[in-house]
Amino acid sequence: MYGWEPRVLLRHYLEQGLSKTAIAERLGISRRTVYDWLATGQLDRDVDPTTIIRYPPRRTQLDPYHALIRERLDTYPELTAVRLFEEVRAAGYAGSLTQLKVYVRRVRPRPEPEPVIRFETPPGHQAQVDFAEVHLPWGKRFALMVVLGYSRLLWLQCYPRQTMRTLMRGLEAAFQSFGGVPAHLLFDQLKAVVIDDRRPQGGRVFENPEFLRFAAHWGFRIRACRPYRAQTKGKVERPVRYLRQSFLYGRSFAGDADLNAQALHWLAMVANVRIHATTKEQPAVRFERDERVTLRPLAPRPYHSLVLPPDRPVPTAERPVVPRVEVERRPLSAYTDLVEVSP
Repeated sequence: MYGWEPRVLLRHYLEQGLSKTAIAERLGISRRTVYDWLATGQLDRDVDPTTIIRYPPRRTQLDPYHALIRERLDTYPELTAVRLFEEVRAAGYAGSLTQLKVYVRRVRPRPEPEPVIRFETPPGHQAQVDFAEVHLPWGKRFALMVVLGYSRLLWLQCYPRQTMRTLMRGLEAAFQSFGGVPAHLLFDQLKAVVIDDRRPQGGRVFENPEFLRFAAHWGFRIRACRPYRAQTKGKVERPVRYLRQSFLYGRSFAGDADLNAQALHWLAMVANVRIHATTKEQPAVRFERDERVTLRPLAPRPYHSLVLPPDRPVPTAERPVVPRVEVERRPLSAYTDLVEVSP
């Protein structure tokens, strides 16, 4: 079998995303030559097909061990190159680890990525809930985000702690803002919600009993993402990135109260009136037209926990008011008079 002229191969390998070191190893040239071709624009020059030089592939010390490496990787796809290096060296290989790494990167079996299935829910059926950690000049805060699955209407507020009481207080505020309660709330593996998840072993989810009582009080059912499957909660994962880029980045805040006030203004004026990329509608319009009337009624009173201790007070993050100090001002002639009368 014959190969192509090295500059053509270099372009091909660059398009595949190989590093310059790996390309130099494959072509049998130095990295300096690779950098020189790139710096001098050699890849942009037209190549006359009649002048392409075909050459036999360069044999390496690793060639006799290709079958062994492939067989080991077919059986154990996650074997490291270092482990394979030990095995082929025991079989007589005398070459370098770098050469082996290049070959392993090329032939290692790659499993097909698990498809992420986008599913839509009817109005009022589901909301997705998550915390996003944010860092501010006065400390770390936790943004609680609630997204209605049908309309994509977003609610958020920031809290100093990520506790069960914080989650309950935030969800009650979200329900009040929506004017009702979704039938299901989907969570990641939050410890305040899920104690244990044995579904991977054929078991079931064990919810926190206190949060179960909270859910019964408000009339929603708990749903939990499977472990390591947070992509099923994408309707709230994507707004986390949107929150950082559209709201937090480039803004300044005077403290917690100002942060949350600006968040509510951003929701009303930006996030919930933009054209959503998936629904092609404004979340606020979609919510008012289709979803508000499908939500379950609010509970007559907030949930009162008999087991949770009260939250410790958090030092205020507001900037202290600096008292105004009046300074007496005199003309320079007054100081001259003082010097003249001094003994």
